[in-house]
Amino acid sequence: MIHEVDEVLQAWVRDETLNGTDVEVVFDAPTSEWAARRNAPTVNLFLYDVREDLTRRHHGLVPDYDEQGMVLGEHEPPRWFKLSYLVTAWTTRSQDEHRLLSTLLGGFLRHDALPPERLSGSLADLGLPVPFTIAVPPGEDRALADVWTAMGGELKASLDLVVTAPMTAMSVAVGPPVTDGMRLRIDAKAAGGRAALAVAETRRLRYEGPAEPAAAGVLADPPAVGVRRRRTRTTPGPVGQGTSRQGRE
Repeated sequence: MIHEVDEVLQAWVRDETLNGTDVEVVFDAPTSEWAARRNAPTVNLFLYDVREDLTRRHHGLVPDYDEQGMVLGEHEPPRWFKLSYLVTAWTTRSQDEHRLLSTLLGGFLRHDALPPERLSGSLADLGLPVPFTIAVPPGEDRALADVWTAMGGELKASLDLVVTAPMTAMSVAVGPPVTDGMRLRIDAKAAGGRAALAVAETRRLRYEGPAEPAAAGVLADPPAVGVRRRRTRTTPGPVGQGTSRQGRE
């Protein structure tokens, strides 16, 4: 992702902002030794800081679909990172450097995001805008003067360019979609006379609605194991009369 942003910036600045002049566009650290070797007009876009934008982080999984709308896999939402560039101009005269900076500033201010037609690779595949800010005061935890001190160079007029770019997460493949319900099969020989019951249970597992009534002579719903059924029995009584009672055996 970082190299893709570099390529967009280099082509955009060289072709549009600088109008195809002979000014070179590089990404080197502007140390004192590097500055001493420069012998041609140069615009330097030095990447000095990379941080995740935690305000844009989201959790959960996003499905990946094919052309028919089937789910092929899942991936986490893209993570967004702030790429901070120190933009400087290098010539033999300070006035020419200021003129270059003014041209660069004007070119960046005409846009709020990198030109979408120039995006390539993963940036183009995501189809998301890549916003940036230019010459915005850095936060308290980022001082440009400290950057110059760390590189051992002298403080120089510069622009702070911060590009917020997404980075894709790895996709995880999923299994094919379920197109049929569960099926239960029972061996008729082992089940004996209860083969019809197995058919009824199979229909329920295939989600075809309530099972059809059981065949004659076969219980549709067998009693639960361990529960005795209540039955009526008759005890002897006076002639012509009978006494019945219910009991559980």
